[in-house]
Amino acid sequence: MVKVIMGRKGSGKTKKIIDLVRKAIDEEHGNVICIEKGMNLRFDIPYQARLIQASDYSFGDTEFLKGFISGLRAGNYDITHIFIDGVLKLVSDTSTRNIESFLDWCEAFSEREKVKFTMTISEDIELATPGMKKYF
Repeated sequence: MVKVIMGRKGSGKTKKIIDLVRKAIDEEHGNVICIEKGMNLRFDIPYQARLIQASDYSFGDTEFLKGFISGLRAGNYDITHIFIDGVLKLVSDTSTRNIESFLDWCEAFSEREKVKFTMTISEDIELATPGMKKYF
């Protein structure tokens, strides 16, 4: 399962993701991971979730992000949910084709590994392609 929360800056995406992280911690029986660019969520995300600050790593493209996610899963089979706040801030190629491809990869990974994904995209929802909208 992949869920995308899309909207302009200031539209409440991060607040929604914080609420969803808290809900996942309460309801799911496994480890919850939250990936963000900086240190903005460190006081909002409960300690039960593993908060990963992407700025500590050399994220560049979606291939690196896929490898990073795969590595997380290889090291911890108890991961049930991965949240990514601001996916466009983590990768260099923010073209719609690249983002759609990444979302499709996440969907296939989710089905194969039984890991849920929720991510935010800071962009006007009117710019969402049909390939992105299927994850709303």
